Amino acid sequence: MKEEVERWIEQSEEDLDTAIVDFDNGKYKASAFWCQQSVEKGFKAILIQKTNKFPRIHDLVKLADLNNAPLRIKEACAKIDPAYMSSRYPDLAKKYTKEECEEVIEHCKEALKWIKKNLS
Repeated sequence: MKEEVERWIEQSEEDLDTAIVDFDNGKYKASAFWCQQSVEKGFKAILIQKTNKFPRIHDLVKLADLNNAPLRIKEACAKIDPAYMSSRYPDLAKKYTKEECEEVIEHCKEALKWIKKNLS
């Protein structure tokens, strides 16, 4: 695996760890945001591995498409995606319940599992 790809995956894993810490501290919007960041970096790692570049976009569904991810992963990404806009724009902010955030974390873990499988 390329060194740059390893750095992206390490950061992706660290973002998931941060999401879990935020979740444990009741910061559900922040936790969901870090899940979005984690998956985004994972998809970009695959693109770097395959093409040495990636688009400067944040849409997880589009990144999943670029990586030929299966429908279940695209659906997981669609559930995670709103966290990006919510974290950036207070007028669009979504309040996450504990249950909703747990679901986002599970979708994140599912996507990362697929990403790691497709990096090897």
